[in-house]
Amino acid sequence: MAVTEPAPVELPPAHEGILRRQALRESAARTYARSLPIVPVRARGMTIEGADGRRYLDCLSGAGTLALGHNHPVVLEAVRKVIDSGAPLHVLDLATPVKDAFTTELFSTLPREFADNARIQFCGPAGTDAVEAAFKLVRAATRRSELLAFTGAYHGMTAGALAASGGATDVRVTRLPFPHRYRCPFGAGGERGADIAARWTEYLLDDPKSGVPEPAAMILEPVQGEGGVNPAPDGWMRRMREITRERSIALIADEVQTGVGRTGTFWAVEHSGIVPDVMVLSKAIGGSLPLAVIVYRSELDLWQPGAHAGTFRGNQLAMAAGAATFAYVRENRLAERAGTLGARMLAALQALSADHPSIGDVRGRGLMIGIELVDPEAGPPTVTAENGSAPPPDPALATAVQQECLRRGLIVELGGRHGAVVRLLPPLTLTDEQATAVVDRLADALRAAERSPYRRAAAGPTR
Repeated sequence: MAVTEPAPVELPPAHEGILRRQALRESAARTYARSLPIVPVRARGMTIEGADGRRYLDCLSGAGTLALGHNHPVVLEAVRKVIDSGAPLHVLDLATPVKDAFTTELFSTLPREFADNARIQFCGPAGTDAVEAAFKLVRAATRRSELLAFTGAYHGMTAGALAASGGATDVRVTRLPFPHRYRCPFGAGGERGADIAARWTEYLLDDPKSGVPEPAAMILEPVQGEGGVNPAPDGWMRRMREITRERSIALIADEVQTGVGRTGTFWAVEHSGIVPDVMVLSKAIGGSLPLAVIVYRSELDLWQPGAHAGTFRGNQLAMAAGAATFAYVRENRLAERAGTLGARMLAALQALSADHPSIGDVRGRGLMIGIELVDPEAGPPTVTAENGSAPPPDPALATAVQQECLRRGLIVELGGRHGAVVRLLPPLTLTDEQATAVVDRLADALRAAERSPYRRAAAGPTR
């Protein structure tokens, strides 16, 4: 998709020079740098200071990586202890005290039924590599190759992970409908739409003429992040678990972005009470440093030594930072706080819709929030929503809102099929005052964007 360049922003010479050299030297594939023309030089908690001296509230949090925000003291202390101890920083997949402590801490956070019969594979440092590992695992265990994935999904940028994502062009994966409250593909929404989606899944798998081979696994996100912050209904999640279990299909839960307290429980699958066969984990599990793993039922552990490997799968600093993060989130009940504070922010943002018809939907779970912006005057509704009609998405307005937020010292991301969803992923440590400031700045940015002279000039997809 084409990427819309942001409106010009006045910059000091030094700052401008760094950005100019980045544009000259880095690839055309860069993303965040296009819409967020800032040069961070210091950061603490939720606050980033740019080279221009301006301060920003960061609601991107490294795409959800920074559960405790930037440079949290417990993370820094954990990293310093490893460095000062003289322990090796690179050990491939050898056992170390740091790795043992990380694994023990991680398993203590998992659903008990799952953790008591689980194995862990350390992968390359990106979530997409863990997705690839999960696919290899289930294919080796089941001796099948077909996969089931969902519309709107995002699982990474390597070949196999991208093929299972919603933007795939060379489709080798069976695509199933993901339930939507607002833009339901069946024009029903709510429980009725989720029920239809589940029934279609069952029909497709049981119909001998569907053209769908017997699959090795189904992969799903408990909340689709890049897809526009679409929470999966708990009842539907339980149906997917029943469908897969009854047909001996492995269920892979992609918790790369939803994990470590983000949605109001430590792991998002806990909302529905399901126990998957495989969990894919990355981002926040490294405490801000690169780390990715899969955890899975021991019965699936049928692959051979070296079936999946990676030079940097033994990141000691990330394991130390991750273990410290797990402990801090658990001891300070940050998952519960994310649920409470997230619900408060959702209610405040939903209240804005009374004065802003351009707010089509506000949705999310915990501190994973999305505001879908629409153009109520652009023509007839494209899809029927649970509570009426859904006007066409307005990616140009979303781009304008993102830029107006930046002018007000607020960093937000865009997502969804047309880049029309403003996404909020603040750290779990944000204060009540910061939460209020985020809502106030976003509301002010929306008012300004609705009057913006470059709103229409930015028409078209932004991702």
